[in-house]
Amino acid sequence: MIHEVDEALRRLVREVALRGTEVEVAFDAPTKDWAARRNAPTVNVYLYDIREDLRRRQRGMLNEYGPTGAVAARHLPPRHFKLSYLVTAWTQRPEDEHRLLAKLLTELLRHEAMPADMLSGSLAALKLPVPVTVALPPPEDRAFADVWTALGGELKPSLDVVVSAPVESGRVFAAGPPAEAGLELDLGGDDPVAHRVLPANGDGERPVAMTRRAPGPR
Repeated sequence: MIHEVDEALRRLVREVALRGTEVEVAFDAPTKDWAARRNAPTVNVYLYDIREDLRRRQRGMLNEYGPTGAVAARHLPPRHFKLSYLVTAWTQRPEDEHRLLAKLLTELLRHEAMPADMLSGSLAALKLPVPVTVALPPPEDRAFADVWTALGGELKPSLDVVVSAPVESGRVFAAGPPAEAGLELDLGGDDPVAHRVLPANGDGERPVAMTRRAPGPR
């Protein structure tokens, strides 16, 4: 899933935000050594944090239906994980870097989720939204200065881009066979006794028999 988010971000930055330019896109850690080796204008998209998006966690089970419409299996809902990227621009002049960051910010703000045509693999197969946020305040337990300190580089203007990607849990449980027994309703006296079958797929009741109980003490 992570590499699929990388590819979607690469396409969004390269084909939309930087369309018509010669700016490169890199996913390397922006260390001093990397900066020294860089020889062309570059937008760096560095993945620095992965954690579950607990606000999107769902409970319960989801049904999988077979050819007959009956429940064939049940599986846990997908989990969502927030992938946080530090996006920086690298050129010879700060003015050009700021111009690139402004263009990136403007284009990314147009998308509340990754465009569907840029998703691939499991992200495309799930057919679920992949939300994107840009430049939101960081969590209280994390500061961007700490990221730069860990990288051993100097603090640099950056955009914090967070992608919340769904991931299948892979836990599937087979469903039992459809119920054959009926539910008997005894209305008492000489009234009919209705036998009804509740189908396993929960689509409603289907009456199958009506009988009459002989009068007498119970």
